[in-house]
Amino acid sequence: MSAPLKLVFAGTPEFAVPCLEACRATGADVVAVYTQPDRPAGRGRKLAPSPVKQAALAAGLVVEQPETLRTAEAQATLAAYRPDLMVVVAYGLILPRKVLAIPRLGCWNVHASLLPRWRGAAPIQRAILAGDAETGIDLMQMEAGLDTGPVLLEKRTPIGREDTGGSLHDRLATLGAEALAEGLARVLAGETLAATAQAAEGVTYAHKLDKAEARLDFSRPAIELERQVRAFDPWPGSDAEIAGEPLRIWAARALDLAHAATPGSVLGTGREGIDVACGNGALRITALQRAGGRRISAVDYLNARPELRQASALSPLG
Repeated sequence: MSAPLKLVFAGTPEFAVPCLEACRATGADVVAVYTQPDRPAGRGRKLAPSPVKQAALAAGLVVEQPETLRTAEAQATLAAYRPDLMVVVAYGLILPRKVLAIPRLGCWNVHASLLPRWRGAAPIQRAILAGDAETGIDLMQMEAGLDTGPVLLEKRTPIGREDTGGSLHDRLATLGAEALAEGLARVLAGETLAATAQAAEGVTYAHKLDKAEARLDFSRPAIELERQVRAFDPWPGSDAEIAGEPLRIWAARALDLAHAATPGSVLGTGREGIDVACGNGALRITALQRAGGRRISAVDYLNARPELRQASALSPLG
């Protein structure tokens, strides 16, 4: 009987946890789990373990948390595990060439896009922002470039108009675990996965999200703002000033509504929400949050600000 596949897993956020569980479920021997060092979190800014570390410790797995994998010491530690394969899922550290060469079967990466579109840090949110009709998961053989390696397996999913960054994140995390489990099962059965080189055309980069992007610019088309609200839920959120009050916008829908109003002005209010003029069309806000408050419906907000009903540039929505 052959020895089980020795696997090192590297990941950090919640997105990577289902993939760690998939590795364990296949029967592979997870000899170590690599994750980012504990970081300050919460109001008290106390050091907190990553979701992957929490899952690994709960499963009784060995955890390594190097600040970098570029040092000879870190590389020697990894090599001592003698891994057959390293699986990387949203780890957050660059793997140098020497690290990529350590496992016998190299390193696999689970990436949340259909490569070569949306290489980089925030593929889920960038796909929604761009209005993409679909996205998916690519299981990729890693090489030195950023998400440039050949694809081993691909799974697709449509992006619906109700999808948010959060809902798509969760669906892709599950899909990623399914793709990884399938790939591992095939390797464990003695199969060699065919690697398909990425196309040279269609390369785009999903740059890391920044809080500075949170502000809604009502001079832009309403459909772009709708996508922003969806993409930035739950982080970093979308901020706007409505009738003089700063608000966090959690749900909104673009309307194909012709108007001559100044972008940012309230066009109408009612049971369906608050319509705000945009550079093209209008944005109907249906859920929001006041400073220091919780998420509420636009109707509840209007009940607390009845003057907005009289301040509308057009008649109420009814």
